[in-house]
Amino acid sequence: MLLCLPDVLDAATVAAFRDALDTAEWIDGRATAGVQSGGVKRNEQLPEDCPLARALGQRILDALSTNPIFLSAALPNRIVPPLFNRYAGGGHFGVHVDNALRTPKGGSMLRTDLSATLFLADPDTYDGGELEIETPFGAQAVKLPAGQLVLYPSSSLHRVTPVTRGARVAAFFWIQSLVRDDGARATLYDLDQGVQALARELGHEHPEVVRLTGVYHNLVRRWAEV
Repeated sequence: MLLCLPDVLDAATVAAFRDALDTAEWIDGRATAGVQSGGVKRNEQLPEDCPLARALGQRILDALSTNPIFLSAALPNRIVPPLFNRYAGGGHFGVHVDNALRTPKGGSMLRTDLSATLFLADPDTYDGGELEIETPFGAQAVKLPAGQLVLYPSSSLHRVTPVTRGARVAAFFWIQSLVRDDGARATLYDLDQGVQALARELGHEHPEVVRLTGVYHNLVRRWAEV
């Protein structure tokens, strides 16, 4: 499932992020790449243990902790602290797949079920920089307004096209979900959204809403790993 989430960060928060990031010291993005992806990665990153990355990353996690669409779609168990990257001057990231396992600095290993990119530059400020994600229906190009986030399976082949004007700045991170199977997770998301829509129409105490809520939770019991 590929899902775009609007307004994860508001315009004022994005502006504050950019004020800090535009004066930060960036390093070679290959510092966090695996063997295969390191050969096709040409960008810059903030060091993952620098105070700025940690502070801004925590603000993103705080915003996501109250975002109902993210919580419904990801069913997050653990999240790798967000990292930050910058593409400019032809910077790109060739076709690759994210590592199945990651160990954040100072943390324990986790499984990457979902990948997320939070855009911090508006599309009209740079050329190129599309995130192209392979899906069962072909490649989908994603280039969202600043403050919006795309969520997709970490098992997907994907790439970032060369940035030929301006700079593409974004946060990116990985999620270990309570439900590892993407198909099961998509089913739960669709069911949850349907139940919420029905509750708005009929009320939360309507017998059919209560029954379907029970179906949702019983499926979570069947599929969740804690």
